[in-house]
Amino acid sequence: MSNTRTETDSFGPIEVPETALWGAQTARSLRFFAIGEQRMPLPVMHALAWIKWAAALVNGELNLLDANKAQAIAKAAQRVASGEFDAEFVLSVWQTGSGTQSNMNVNEVVAKLAGHNSHPNDDVNLGQSSNDVFPSAMHLAVALQTRSDLLTALETLRCALVAKAVAFDDIIKIGRTHLQDATPVTLGQEFGAYAAQLALCASSIEHALLAVHRLAIGGTAVGTGLNTHPEFGNRVAARLAQQFKLPLAQADNLFAALAGHEALVALHASLKMLAIALTKIANDIRLMGSGPRAGLGELQLPQNEPGSSIMPGKVNPTQIEALTMVCAQVMGHDAAIGFAASQGQFELNVYKPLIIFDTLDSLRLLSDAMLSFTRHCVTGITVDGARVQALLQSSLMLVTALAPHIGYDRAAQIAKHAHTQGCTLRAAALTLGAVSAEQFDAWVDVKHMLGPRPS
Repeated sequence: MSNTRTETDSFGPIEVPETALWGAQTARSLRFFAIGEQRMPLPVMHALAWIKWAAALVNGELNLLDANKAQAIAKAAQRVASGEFDAEFVLSVWQTGSGTQSNMNVNEVVAKLAGHNSHPNDDVNLGQSSNDVFPSAMHLAVALQTRSDLLTALETLRCALVAKAVAFDDIIKIGRTHLQDATPVTLGQEFGAYAAQLALCASSIEHALLAVHRLAIGGTAVGTGLNTHPEFGNRVAARLAQQFKLPLAQADNLFAALAGHEALVALHASLKMLAIALTKIANDIRLMGSGPRAGLGELQLPQNEPGSSIMPGKVNPTQIEALTMVCAQVMGHDAAIGFAASQGQFELNVYKPLIIFDTLDSLRLLSDAMLSFTRHCVTGITVDGARVQALLQSSLMLVTALAPHIGYDRAAQIAKHAHTQGCTLRAAALTLGAVSAEQFDAWVDVKHMLGPRPS
């Protein structure tokens, strides 16, 4: 007994697994694009199905599709969009650069589920082309994942840093510039700066989403809208906007929406900006938590698991290592996306699968890594107060408080003497006769070094 059936497309017959919901064009893609293990991301397939849902309803409203067939296609597409048939989406990312095979994969599955002799091209794909549907699905998938996952995780981390800034507000420590001692700051000021960096990243991402919310739908093959109703694109975008409560709309220039991907380039540039900020923040915490005996040791990081297979008792900053590796991957994705987006020739960019694969990967990795870093590192950070105080009091840069009173050169002399002689600043200042004990104690007060000097 055969486990296959024969399906036919414009190239003729081809064998398809008997139980598969997809048809001939998906089968051809499996045959000719057996490349790598990466599959087209499911968020893209779900977004494509949501577009099929909206398109069927709109085509029904416009009397371009029989009402019963339109409803059947819409219901089938909604089931696909919900993830009920994820196993049917088996195609490699490394396929045609327009995403045509994945569009047809969805068309074939939806047509099979809808019944009513629904045709993948004539009915499910009515008024559409892969060239406008696939980039619309790219934008929809990115907009949804950015809202639901990325921005949520980012705000969770930012709030955790704000909470630490408040908790550490009165802990005065030595500041550092060039990895050398500098004037004092509070640990709260440092963590407040981290939160402010993330707020700036969130603002950049929100701004980039404005362009992502513009969809290519209605442009069909080259941007002219050939073979579609003049109201189709706007109506589909409006349906999707209502469904997801997002400000989705048809792109102002459909030719640009097919040929260029500047919106996703800008969005991913904001993700790279976030990766850069996260790397800085994570590495600061890594350094302040280094030790426990031979490092800075100002922070105590949560101890989650053994750190070495040979050194007993060793614990490593593994959450930071995972986060910074993710950030490195995102920076690499940004380079690939930039190159891919530059390769649009004439009316179509044909690196679309790579662009969406890397963008969604960055969104997922950053979202997961930020949540993990928040839960398993940031919220459990504590301070070694004695170590912070010891480093603060031994710093030579407290001498900066004397400069307004005795001048830069005299203050530098005190710092150098203290360093070469291995004594305190106070002892050096008194030995050199630069100030009296009372003056030193009054002027070198770390609490007065945390802001501008009063007039």
